[in-house]
Amino acid sequence: MTRRTLTTLLCATAAVSVIAGCSGGSAAAPASTTPASSSAAAALPHSGAPKVEHLLPASVLSGQPCQEALTSDQLKQILGMTPAGKPDSVPGIGPNCKWGNRDTGAGVAIGYDVETHGGLSIIYQNTKPRAQVWRALPPVQGFPAVAHLAIGAEIKDQFCQVSVGITDELSFDASLTISDAKRGKADPCELTARVADMVVTNLRQKAGS
Repeated sequence: MTRRTLTTLLCATAAVSVIAGCSGGSAAAPASTTPASSSAAAALPHSGAPKVEHLLPASVLSGQPCQEALTSDQLKQILGMTPAGKPDSVPGIGPNCKWGNRDTGAGVAIGYDVETHGGLSIIYQNTKPRAQVWRALPPVQGFPAVAHLAIGAEIKDQFCQVSVGITDELSFDASLTISDAKRGKADPCELTARVADMVVTNLRQKAGS
């Protein structure tokens, strides 16, 4: 993975309401890190976000993405190898994990939004207004999803992030940087949606559904 591609991956895979300083700066503070009050939670969804009709229990996001979000076989499908994940945490949002293949330039990251208590409504409220790519997706196994890119048009042919709501208050993000060989030949948002589908399969299995 080139230095530029690695920087792109690390910057681009910040969680939903964080814009990373991809010129080498640090990530900006989340737009909202205050847990929603009970009255605010009752008002979900808002800002045009779709309602989550079929819920998963909050406990499915209680673990570490490095250990539970993607299986070894799934990582091999995505990256052509099964690298060790690099765990991290975004203050005010939740844990995330990154995996990369330095030889191909490909990378994937999964983040759990368990602290904003705003689910997809946070994405619609904070990310949509500044998104350079914004694409509502067909539900992922019944869960509403949206693809977006909000950090730089120069990488829109290589990177995409998909956010999926598992309840009105909880969501996860799947981010993908496609390999250099696929750049300009494959739709990164379409491929990221496939990654999100893998994560939903694993979360549903954890929930016993």
